[in-house]
Amino acid sequence: MGKTLYQKVWDSHTVGTLPDGRTQLFIATMYLHEVTSPQAFAMLRDLNLPVRHPERIFATPDHIVPTDDQTEPYADPRAAAMLAALRRNCAENGIRLFDLPSGQQGIVHMVGPELGISQPGMTIVCGDSHTATHGAMGAIAMGIGTTQVRDVLATQTLAMAPLKVRNVRVEGKLRPGVTAKDVALHIIRVLGADGGIGYAYEFGGSVIDEMEMDGRLTICNLAIEGAARCGYINPDEKTFAYLKGRPYAPKGADWDAAVERWKSFASDADAVYDDVVVIRGEEIEPTVTWGISPDMNIGISEAIPSPDDAPDEETRKARRTALEYMKLTPGSPIKGLPVDVVFIGSCTNGRISDFRAVARVIQGHRVAPGIKALAVPGSQMTARQCEEEGLADIFCAAGFEWRHAGCSMCLAMNPDKLVGDQICASTSNRNFKGRQGSPTGRTLLMSPIMAAAAALTGRVSDAREVFGITE
Repeated sequence: MGKTLYQKVWDSHTVGTLPDGRTQLFIATMYLHEVTSPQAFAMLRDLNLPVRHPERIFATPDHIVPTDDQTEPYADPRAAAMLAALRRNCAENGIRLFDLPSGQQGIVHMVGPELGISQPGMTIVCGDSHTATHGAMGAIAMGIGTTQVRDVLATQTLAMAPLKVRNVRVEGKLRPGVTAKDVALHIIRVLGADGGIGYAYEFGGSVIDEMEMDGRLTICNLAIEGAARCGYINPDEKTFAYLKGRPYAPKGADWDAAVERWKSFASDADAVYDDVVVIRGEEIEPTVTWGISPDMNIGISEAIPSPDDAPDEETRKARRTALEYMKLTPGSPIKGLPVDVVFIGSCTNGRISDFRAVARVIQGHRVAPGIKALAVPGSQMTARQCEEEGLADIFCAAGFEWRHAGCSMCLAMNPDKLVGDQICASTSNRNFKGRQGSPTGRTLLMSPIMAAAAALTGRVSDAREVFGITE
């Protein structure tokens, strides 16, 4: 009987079985940022324990970093303290830090793949829920809590029980103007915000096979929004081409050996899954969230759903709460809803392909009057590439604010925040109440080209119509 990638990686990293039945799993790589690591290091000091394998740990500041003025000390004393703690902890323990002056700083889930640190067949953890992103490299990558960060620092292992594996296949072809973000949101809509509890998601099918690595990273990034502990995609020639030549990727003869090893981790053709779900790519259209959870989304041609149409009372109650918070009326179209702010960035959609796609369609156009539009590369490396290719100039000419790398408006831990009940067309990953900084601010998740269409029209619009996308 064949094995899934999940089973192969699990087996190859199993150290032993603990008395309570959980597996002690060796962790190949751990990433750190400034928010969830200070407490873990403090616990280590209290226990008088060293960091077991500092060479397997990599850090970068991202959440609290201002994206406009990065002059230190920061105006926010908590942000300054977190950054100082990260620097001190990394220096004292010999951990590689991609700091702001390095030219390699950025959102941790962008820096790892871009530098070639995240590789097929690895176990990867970080004190951040969107660690699932790295699964696009053919790895098992999971977000962990601060106490678990401490455990990995001290032992380079993690105690956990194995997950079930669901094979999520997206077959067929996508229609013009439909992106990886739309696919990911549609998957969450179909399977539910809690549908992945207890599962790892293996994404596959012809649509995923055709997708470039940046799109695959987006798909896996959003696995956690469907409650899957991790999401991954089997490594293939696109994975290897993406990694080749990156700073931490194997070189020379080691490269050839690595590729052969990486290939061996892919799920076998006769692998057995706990569940299989098939979704047709042709059925997906540009997608927008209307509520306060990523599964509350609809196609651009659909109307906002009514609580009365929900299948059970729990869903009806959730919809009523969402509609009240979002100030929306059931039955009204999502298309045409005015927006105040547009945010293009985050670990979901802050990659080079995202900015290339938007630059192609906004060139020669201008952001609508009264709209605040932010373009925030997810890493210094991506920012530099955008600037070298002239993309940053296109964004600025169109009226976007071009910012430094960071998490920015994805979450309210830096100066980029909504004000009052502003509505934001966002390419980020969460539309929870208050997620973008205002307790009454409202978030609409969508793809980068859909966000660009909103920026130019001042309202939720179909990017296919705005930009004449036909292929």
